[in-house]
Amino acid sequence: MAAALTSSLALSPSTFRGGPEPSKPKFLNFCSKPTNLAFAILPYTHCRRHKTLRILASVSVSNPQVLTGPEELSASILSKVTHSDRGVLLKKEEQEEVAEVAEKLQSFCVSEPVKCPLIFGDWDVVYCSVPTSPGGGYRSTLGRLVFKTKEMIQVIEAPDIVKNKVSFSAFGFLDGEVSLTAGKLKALDDKWIQVIFEPPELNVGALEFRYGGESEVKLQITYIDDKVRLGKGSKGSLFVFQRRGNST
Repeated sequence: MAAALTSSLALSPSTFRGGPEPSKPKFLNFCSKPTNLAFAILPYTHCRRHKTLRILASVSVSNPQVLTGPEELSASILSKVTHSDRGVLLKKEEQEEVAEVAEKLQSFCVSEPVKCPLIFGDWDVVYCSVPTSPGGGYRSTLGRLVFKTKEMIQVIEAPDIVKNKVSFSAFGFLDGEVSLTAGKLKALDDKWIQVIFEPPELNVGALEFRYGGESEVKLQITYIDDKVRLGKGSKGSLFVFQRRGNST
């Protein structure tokens, strides 16, 4: 569980491995929201010999083809992964839709997301394209029959601390939690972060102990705003994080 946990929940403003180029962060102008509108211009009524035109505009929120602004795309990807048990319940075509929206959002990412202050805070892991990756064996088909995931959280604290936590209920009555803390964080470039976690700590009932050794994870930050963060693991897995307090 610890190894898989670390392979999924890693992200922070100073660690991962595998991208290119750092510099100073440039922030998006979120006030500029391009939209793709379908316009229909219809004759209205003749009033005092003046012809007035009425413009009707329609936007499809569910169709990624007509979503061009980051706010719309961000809301769309959250709507697709919410209540999906972090991706487990999604069909292949639904996962493809999530990947399509994520790709569109990537074009709106700030130039140096590793340095963006928006990465700090408490985040829920709401989706992974490989659903068994966050949590490892606990999230496998058999594992989910025994362990029900309650929360999967990542906390990123300035300047260089990452904490991952998975809380679960075993057999429906025994609560437990696995947590990892990164003692060493390193920004590999302006998009990739490497996180080196201390040995995991397991709490089940009254028992509390550490096991295993250090583990290392690399993640690319592909998009960040005040509500959503997207990441891609070193093996290509897509992760969607939602800032806690912004749940729908």
